[in-house]
Amino acid sequence: MKEIKIYFTDFWSSFVVEESFIYQYLSLYYKVIITPTPDYLFYSCGGFRHLKYNNCIKIFYTGENIVPDFNLCDYGIGFQHLQFEDRFIRFPLFLTHKNGWEELKKLESKENISPHLANRKFCNFVYSNGKESDPLRELFFHELSRYKKVDSGGRYLNNIGKAVIDKLDFIKEYKFTIAMENSSLSGYTTEKIIDPMKVNSIPVYYGDPNIAVDFNLNAIIHVKDKHSIKQAIEEVIYLDNDDNAYTTKLAQPWFSREHIKDYYDRKLHSFFDRIFEQPLESAYRTTNYAWAGHYKQTLSHVCFLTKNYFFNKTWGAIDRLKKIHEKTKS
Repeated sequence: MKEIKIYFTDFWSSFVVEESFIYQYLSLYYKVIITPTPDYLFYSCGGFRHLKYNNCIKIFYTGENIVPDFNLCDYGIGFQHLQFEDRFIRFPLFLTHKNGWEELKKLESKENISPHLANRKFCNFVYSNGKESDPLRELFFHELSRYKKVDSGGRYLNNIGKAVIDKLDFIKEYKFTIAMENSSLSGYTTEKIIDPMKVNSIPVYYGDPNIAVDFNLNAIIHVKDKHSIKQAIEEVIYLDNDDNAYTTKLAQPWFSREHIKDYYDRKLHSFFDRIFEQPLESAYRTTNYAWAGHYKQTLSHVCFLTKNYFFNKTWGAIDRLKKIHEKTKS
């Protein structure tokens, strides 16, 4: 096995290197050495420490709705349907979130759908954050609740008395799950849609407008925008009142691609091979010269300020004053 020296920075607070999908995947094909002086740096959108690394190949990974900045990274792993030389791969979060990778094969082949699944509770809604999310998600919750109570088990809009501990254990008791992303962007597909599929609950989905690239539209209820809310609710009501129609829809294959795991596995393996099998000096795709260098240097200075205590206090005060001013205007 070829030896590769890698490191991870700017990932989410609960990130554990040895438990991460990237580390475990690379370990299948390479002898992985974790070192703070890496040849290859994996970084995400949780900070700016990656700017301190200047002598390594940088590979950006995101599970959020942002586009890699290719002025800073040599390669990117994200959601978008981008074609950019050999520098990017679309590898959406739904593939790997919480053992999703291991469960894809199981989801590809549906077992017999039992009629008793139509006798479960109505619909659930499990979210903890509403402030920064597309307001359509909350709007849909309230509109559907006019037909029948939707059980909200998260911290946001909770109406069952407490937040649930195990999401999958909670949603498996429901016929429908409101499965809506925090925003609608092409290619941005997270665990929101795959979680209900794991427990045979029909997703009522909003988010990626091109969701049909990976998922079978006949297996979900697709809310395209606020103008399609009424139509989606009518479909929910119809299925809720017709057990045969419900189980027929639930029996539909989840994915539009055949062998979806094999498809993305081949893509990812090929992407990493192109990076790691070439000489290290040939793998760089960015430069530190001219305006590209100025851009990186300026960004480093600005990011340093954001970590400064007095800067943050001043900025916070300005932000609060702006909000007060906006309230007085309205």
